[in-house]
Amino acid sequence: MLLKQAALGAPVAMLLLLATSATAGKPEPKKFGPEYAGSETCQACHEDIYKGIMASPHKVADHACESCHGPGADHAGSADASKIRNPLKLTAQQTDRTCLACHLNQTTHEGRIQSSHMRDSVSCTACHTIHGKGPVGLVPRRQEDVNALCGTCHSSVVAQFQKPFRHKVPENAMTCVDCHNPHGSSRAAMAQSFGANEPGCLNCHGDKRGPFTVEHAPVKYEGCATCHEPHGSANPRLLVRAEVRQVCLECHANLPGVTKNPNAGAVPPALHDLRSPRYQNCTVCHQKIHGSYIDRNFLK
Repeated sequence: MLLKQAALGAPVAMLLLLATSATAGKPEPKKFGPEYAGSETCQACHEDIYKGIMASPHKVADHACESCHGPGADHAGSADASKIRNPLKLTAQQTDRTCLACHLNQTTHEGRIQSSHMRDSVSCTACHTIHGKGPVGLVPRRQEDVNALCGTCHSSVVAQFQKPFRHKVPENAMTCVDCHNPHGSSRAAMAQSFGANEPGCLNCHGDKRGPFTVEHAPVKYEGCATCHEPHGSANPRLLVRAEVRQVCLECHANLPGVTKNPNAGAVPPALHDLRSPRYQNCTVCHQKIHGSYIDRNFLK
């Protein structure tokens, strides 16, 4: 009799075990106490905001509003503004802490803690529209709106884009976030990285991407901004100097004590006597200055 009961009980025990293991990996739903009023209660006074957030990705269950503003029962009962949390009146650090309660450890926020936006106390709400309205944030973004938003703070950069040679940002053919990660980056100026920690410039200028057999040191260690102005320049190809040779001579000059290679400089008896016009444009011969597969002098 006992053996028969054990045999009948085995399938039941197995079912209970399977049901327990199926729910073990699922997080328990958050329990909301009586101090929470629910988003529908907020709708009575804040109908426009309620409609905006219900149409945005920030709609979460019945307590979307209170996920950011905190428990709202006291505020709903008294209409006292001090009884509810207003992120716009908090410090940047407190506002960011609210956002990062959900948006922590996402790939788009790489380096947020170390970014200059964080150090300058630029909060998430300074750039993002939380309720799903406005030019940026939780709705499709137009390129001109993104550039205008960045320009409200970075006025000196806007001025650089007025130079004759520039990236096509004023024409809204590209945006600031094509090159910069506003949430932070391991690179200087929060520059985007592409691929295996390569500069974001290579996303468009793929013909300059290696790996090359012979690498040009400035490209490898210092980046494109060694020779090019990233936003705008008075010189063709966004160069930092008016002539190509002037860019090259910042490194390749035979000043005393700098180099022992007589072919690297511009003063006799060096081979490259830059007083002669035939040597005044380095890239006529050194065509592969970004890197070469076969020639250590970047001739081909």
